[in-house]
Amino acid sequence: MKSETTTQTTEQLILQAAEREFMQKGYAGARTSSIAEAAGVTHAMMHYYFRTKDKLFEKILSEKISLVRDIMLGSAGDERLPLFERVTKTIEQHFDFFAANPDLPRFLVMEVLYNEERLTLIKEQFKRHGPWLIASLQRQIDEYAARGECRKVDAAMLLLDILSLNVFCFVTAPMINTLLNGAMKAENFAERRKRENIETIMQKLRP
Repeated sequence: MKSETTTQTTEQLILQAAEREFMQKGYAGARTSSIAEAAGVTHAMMHYYFRTKDKLFEKILSEKISLVRDIMLGSAGDERLPLFERVTKTIEQHFDFFAANPDLPRFLVMEVLYNEERLTLIKEQFKRHGPWLIASLQRQIDEYAARGECRKVDAAMLLLDILSLNVFCFVTAPMINTLLNGAMKAENFAERRKRENIETIMQKLRP
């Protein structure tokens, strides 16, 4: 039991160090020697657990993509919720995830979207869950619109609006901080921005 616990702890330390290294320096700039040092393990031990830099990168990328998927399915996919609560929770949980992982959106743009092999990971998740999610949300929108309780909008475009609004400020953080005198570093910035995003989407939905 102690050996198993030690193994899990060592793997977690390596993954945490690797995540910081990849997020800060990108795949090309990351060094396995730096990861091992930050994790407090030898270079040989790091390779024992994860073999190659590619394997380590793929592990982290896969976990992050799965987290984003689970958040979207957990809120946007919850058919039990009333429409406006469903959409609000989707925006909140999605935004909060990126607020807790502020380097991730820029990392995905730089390291994944222009790499066909890595992009396949995201495509596979979308192929598996995307059509159902969009169809489920569209049915509810259509039901509400038929009763005059919301506008008849395209569910796919609505999800794209949410993704775009939530991700934009994190992808462009350096530019925003420069233009707005470090606004993103203010204590209440994330909460204010989240509320703005919710209101923007609600305006699109309200009849």
